[in-house]
Amino acid sequence: MAITVAKFGGTSLANTKQILKVKEIIQADEHRRYVVPSAPGKRTPDDEKVTDLLYLLQRSAEYGHDYETVYNKIRTRFTEIRDGLGLNIKIEEYLKEILEKILAGADADYAASRGEFLNGLLLADLLGYEFIDAAEVIFFDKRGKYDAAQTISALSKRLKDCPRAVIPGFYGSMSDGSIKTFSRGGSDVTGAIVAAAAGADLYENWTDVSGFFMADPRIVKQARKIDTITYKELRELSYMGASVLHEDSIFPVYQAAIPINVRNTNEPDAPGTMILPTIEEDEGGRVTGIAGKKHFTVLTIEKNGMNAELGFGRRVLACIEKYSIPFEHMPSSIDTLSVVLEDGLVKDSISDIIDDIHRVCEPDSVEVVGHIALIATVGRGMVSNVGTAATLFTALADAGINVRMIDQGSSEMNIIVGVSNDDFERALNAIHDAFAPKEAQGR
Repeated sequence: MAITVAKFGGTSLANTKQILKVKEIIQADEHRRYVVPSAPGKRTPDDEKVTDLLYLLQRSAEYGHDYETVYNKIRTRFTEIRDGLGLNIKIEEYLKEILEKILAGADADYAASRGEFLNGLLLADLLGYEFIDAAEVIFFDKRGKYDAAQTISALSKRLKDCPRAVIPGFYGSMSDGSIKTFSRGGSDVTGAIVAAAAGADLYENWTDVSGFFMADPRIVKQARKIDTITYKELRELSYMGASVLHEDSIFPVYQAAIPINVRNTNEPDAPGTMILPTIEEDEGGRVTGIAGKKHFTVLTIEKNGMNAELGFGRRVLACIEKYSIPFEHMPSSIDTLSVVLEDGLVKDSISDIIDDIHRVCEPDSVEVVGHIALIATVGRGMVSNVGTAATLFTALADAGINVRMIDQGSSEMNIIVGVSNDDFERALNAIHDAFAPKEAQGR
């Protein structure tokens, strides 16, 4: 039988009504054999996520603050879900044990992971699936790094004899048995790991949106939905700010060439977006998506004959590395080199960095431009498609937007432009409208 791994986000499991939707989705397809739940998310915009409450509970206990109020909120959330689902599981006993461990000194990772743990118990009981504690099958090494080899071996063996199971997202265990979590949003990572270990045919990621859009729909109101996208395109867009999927969740399924289907729990009949290893196009490349981030500083170093000076770029980067600041991009020409840095990381060190560059590299000039936004226009093979760059820059020019930086290099995957922070939203809309067919916008 084909295997589908279905991961459900926090909004999909926020209350009884949502969990019953999830039950219907799972039971609608017998191939959905392994389920990865998040902790309950917000029920309303002004609500609190259970994970945030658990972090607060641990901090309150650690610093001797009132923890009972927070604990009662958490207990109420889970008992209401249990009672609303008509289950008999003694969730209060699990909650009591969790509180006792936190009061005894359990750390933030343990506390935060309990939202997924408890939601997993409830969902397994509701579905009649086996519950597999992620701490028993997902492992981190002594440095706290995810141990892929040990995890895939142990999890594959466990799933082989388990036809249907619920495995909580977000956490695993260290070699000493202590709980270790992934970064926030890490249930996406768990879902991908389970899909890889199970040899799944499909990894479904159920959330509160009907797939990816060509641009952020909060900024571009008529953003076109993306039907298919490759792993590499997703990686580029995620890096530049697109946030539907946890960035690290791509790798386990990418290595196993497992397709990802991003779906909407509240619109289960919508096909969502398919993320595939490769996509064959009948014609030239095209733009898949546009994403960007604000608040960058661009250092432009100019020196006549720079290209012939051995080690010049290395010395520039060494001056920046001295202050523990990574660079984002580094476009260059014969006599100029630009280095793009995050505003927040560089603001306290910018004068010292410039002084070091003047002393070590002896440039003709160093120009600093702050408050820059970077926008990536991403698509498979689009750079080889005649007219892509012309369409992009014409759209920005027609919108009266000045381009402060261009970074394309030899990549056929994206073109990055730098514009003023103040022009960011207008630029996203202008680029989207230039490449999205009018009849497809808003769908």
